[in-house]
Amino acid sequence: MKFTLKTYLPIIVALAIVIGMYLGQSLNFPEQQEFKSSSQQKFSKFINYIDESYVDEVNTDSIVDITLKSVLDQLDPHSSYISQQDYGLVHDEMRGGFVGIGISFYHIGDTLAVIRTIENGPSDKAGLLPGDRIVEADGVDLSASIVSDSITKLLKGEKETSVKLRVKRFNENELLTFNVIRNEVPLKSVDASYMMNDTTAYVKINRFSETTYSEFKGRMNRLPQQNIKSVVLDLRNNTGGYLQEATQIADEFLKEDQLIVFTKNKDGDLNKRFATSGGAFENAKVYVLINEKTASASEVIAGAIQDNDRGTIIGRRSFGKGLVQREMQLGDGSAVRLTVARYYTPTGRSIQRSYENGNRDYFSSYLKRYTNGELQSEDSIHVDESKQFTTPGGKTVYGGGGIIPDIFVPINATKVSKDLKFMFEGGAMSRFIFTQMDKDRAYYNNLEEKQFITGDLITYEMISNFENYLGDFSMTYDFSSSIDEAKVYLKATMAQQIFDDNLAYRIINKNDEMLEKVLEIKSQ
Repeated sequence: MKFTLKTYLPIIVALAIVIGMYLGQSLNFPEQQEFKSSSQQKFSKFINYIDESYVDEVNTDSIVDITLKSVLDQLDPHSSYISQQDYGLVHDEMRGGFVGIGISFYHIGDTLAVIRTIENGPSDKAGLLPGDRIVEADGVDLSASIVSDSITKLLKGEKETSVKLRVKRFNENELLTFNVIRNEVPLKSVDASYMMNDTTAYVKINRFSETTYSEFKGRMNRLPQQNIKSVVLDLRNNTGGYLQEATQIADEFLKEDQLIVFTKNKDGDLNKRFATSGGAFENAKVYVLINEKTASASEVIAGAIQDNDRGTIIGRRSFGKGLVQREMQLGDGSAVRLTVARYYTPTGRSIQRSYENGNRDYFSSYLKRYTNGELQSEDSIHVDESKQFTTPGGKTVYGGGGIIPDIFVPINATKVSKDLKFMFEGGAMSRFIFTQMDKDRAYYNNLEEKQFITGDLITYEMISNFENYLGDFSMTYDFSSSIDEAKVYLKATMAQQIFDDNLAYRIINKNDEMLEKVLEIKSQ
């Protein structure tokens, strides 16, 4: 009988506990190079027997990969395995950058279409423009059947090396040649930062990578520091990342020696992190925006602000992830992110949701928020009275399931509103707007920001075209009752491609319910 992975899946699952012990030997800890138990030795021999003696050729790496995942599924919802194939992409995202030519692009027809270049990045410096079609890279014809992964590898490379690009430009008859010098290309974790009014700064962070704190400082330093009396920290949809980066940002708002967070490992060892002196916004009012997708390191910041009575948390209950992972190399280019501790907010509460009924129940219980009314009504939020805590200022807070905001803002229940936001964030609008701007690249590429902001660039005809565009994908929409809202999101998408995310969020946020709540509170 020919070997398949399904054939041995029951055996693999049965061995999960054994391999759990074997993991310790595999995590590259010098003190664990020798087998510590007969179980570890048993599994190693089992793999060797299959590799050396089984009648058919067997990919034992696949067995180990599936078994590792099975083991991690038995532990907790957030311990995970990163395969060798996925590790590079995951590492780049958390490192906050990679070496490349600095463009975002689409595959359109038989060419590579430049959506935009990264400001001051390699392609920007070389002179590439939005709408350019890259038809060749180092002699490789990109119009041939070449997959996106191969294109990405072709454009990436060693720092300070060059790639020769042949480009078709919208107003040129001949192909243009560009020698682009590869360099570090940042993956932004701070989407936007600007002044909402004369005294209120807004900053949106999408994750916590290695560069987040330096991004945060750089962006905020470009704002008029002397005028900032209030800061709105937008952590909606931020699923977390490095704890160190989050605590550094929390430190900017807390006074010296205020507790930010503490962690506890399996041995009961505590690691407490306190604020230092000289935070840039220690005296500013703070408003933290959270929602049901705010998790992990983001919840550390929200918890620190709330438990120290330092500011106001606005929005909806956060995800509820209070586990700390550490990435551990497995020696072959893959890695495991293993939960090594729990974190606690300054009052001592864990906001980790229960996973005692298994991972499937854990994630399905989260999804129930969309049907049980919690996102529409504060009264529908279930709290565990046994996990009640009190802040120094006398405020009651709860552990055991996310950060509950001080001021609740329901989710926008209008289907069109939710769908428009999804289309903006998911990319449906992006490709459509790209094709619309392709009709007159010279005009759009020469727009000044002030002209863009004041101009009525989204026409009724364009909205009609967007409805037809969605129809091509079997999505039927009539935006006649929400034309103004559709215009906002389409113009924000255009801003992303012509300018940057900062301008896009300035446009979208003008009608944001949570920001309206902030301004309402400030005016009282």
